[in-house]
Amino acid sequence: MGKAIIKIGPAGSGGLGYVQALKKVARMGLGCVEVAFTYGVRMKPEQAEAVGALARQKNITLSIHAPYYVNLASNDPAKLAASNERIQASCRMAAIMGARNVVFHAGFYQGHSAEKTFARIAKAIEKLQAVVRKNRWAVALCPETTGKPSQFGSLDECLLLAGETGCEFTVDFSHLLARAGGRLDYGKVLDRLPPKFHAHFSGIEYGPKGEKRHVRTSPKFFAPLAQELARRKIDLTLISESPAPYRDAAMMKRVIQRLITG
Repeated sequence: MGKAIIKIGPAGSGGLGYVQALKKVARMGLGCVEVAFTYGVRMKPEQAEAVGALARQKNITLSIHAPYYVNLASNDPAKLAASNERIQASCRMAAIMGARNVVFHAGFYQGHSAEKTFARIAKAIEKLQAVVRKNRWAVALCPETTGKPSQFGSLDECLLLAGETGCEFTVDFSHLLARAGGRLDYGKVLDRLPPKFHAHFSGIEYGPKGEKRHVRTSPKFFAPLAQELARRKIDLTLISESPAPYRDAAMMKRVIQRLITG
């Protein structure tokens, strides 16, 4: 695919289970899958080993989405401990299956200043980084850019968090678009990103308070981002989070390939 190395694939198993999902992804010619632990880390280690072995065989890059119920800025010690455990459990499974990027929503302001929220989340991530190192897990913590101004996770915050803690991050371009009220220059965003990163994209509905819900991705909606991606020398895994992630990932791959090959 030319200068750009762009692997595109779906989030979730589509109800198939991940072994069958990986076989479907391989048949479709897609290159990555995000394993969704969004409602809990319920995969057994032996299942993770089987998924990882098949992914390596099929040359499919895996990533993990940790459970939604995470708030590393919480005042409640029990909620903070549970958030840490959910991320650690996700990292443990990621290491077993050979998935590098562990995605999560870092937290909420909940009446605190942006500065105080950032400090709490940075401290929590530094502790998580120490756990990752201690266990020798070959994973990267990737807090995600979020779709509502009430949530921690602007591009500025994620970039600063990465700079201060050594973590990485996931760029959800749809969330950034919703957060900005539909006025987003993808080129300017990409100018601020490293040459290799993990990302999400889908159609999205939004309002004055930001993201409402993910919707199907149309070629027209994807085109502005695709044009910017195709002309850059980047190494990217791009996950479709639409309600039809397999079909929309295949469409996104077709659009990118046409742009890169001319």
